[in-house]
Amino acid sequence: MAQLPRQRHPRLLVGFETCDDAGVYKLTEDTALIQTLDFFTPIVDDPYSFGQIAAANALSDIYAMGGKPLTAMNIVCFPIKEVSKDILKEILRGGLDKVQEAGAILVGGHSVDDPEIKYGLAVSGIVHPDKILTNAGAQIGDVLILTKPLGTGVIATAIKGNLASQEAIEKLINIAASLNARPSEIMQGFDVHACTDVTGFGLGGHLLEMAMASKKEIEIWAKEVPVIPEAWKYASMGLIPAGSYANKHFCANLVDVNSSLSELTLDILFDAQTSGGLIIVLSEKDASNCLAKLRAEGIKEASIIGKVVNNHNKGKLRII
Repeated sequence: MAQLPRQRHPRLLVGFETCDDAGVYKLTEDTALIQTLDFFTPIVDDPYSFGQIAAANALSDIYAMGGKPLTAMNIVCFPIKEVSKDILKEILRGGLDKVQEAGAILVGGHSVDDPEIKYGLAVSGIVHPDKILTNAGAQIGDVLILTKPLGTGVIATAIKGNLASQEAIEKLINIAASLNARPSEIMQGFDVHACTDVTGFGLGGHLLEMAMASKKEIEIWAKEVPVIPEAWKYASMGLIPAGSYANKHFCANLVDVNSSLSELTLDILFDAQTSGGLIIVLSEKDASNCLAKLRAEGIKEASIIGKVVNNHNKGKLRII
């Protein structure tokens, strides 16, 4: 994307410059259009669950911007001559059920015959132009709330190797198929300064993007980060997705890491997530009330995981 010319328009409120979750275009004085898309290969064997997870993942970008999803379109790659249409039907049913749960409408889509199954959504939503949340608004003294535990990438890798327990698989599905709708609604009751969701770049990667976009130094407290328990076991067995290694390698020269932290901990912090939680950035005063509200509403593993500590010209991430 860096090699492409930057388009500028007075109504373009969020483009791709800050690596935000979605693009935002102003329609009227009180309405802006949010657009996003995401699709990927199956991370679980059950096609219905895969459809749910893929849809929840795509919808999450709308919630991270503080918006409301309105419509969705299917993106489908499927080997129609080699695999039963019943599998495709279940994937699409899972996606449709999740779109309906979000209160949005599935309005169509596009499919191609492809040897590798892929599924996702293009989603459109709305937000008030003055209430857009981006990853560029973090302020000194703010704290960070993470709403879902990490580890889905590691567990998905264990599934591919037929090493994941049924309990671990069920945890992954429950977490990844869960919409970020309610956390998004709750955070909008507070003065939130920045937000993003945790997906393929891992927690560390997305927080580095936030630090760079906000021109701040952000500190992560590794021991406070919630993690799916089974992920520690599988990561210690070397079941780390290739994307997680790429994340850690890409960020290595841009992140300060406490020497006492293990490589295993860093593997988890940079684990490539699918349909991860929101990172909500707000004042320390508001954070305790927001966290209490999240937990009271059933987001039990929501945790305060770090703080914005200083200004920094280029942005900096520190893990302690």
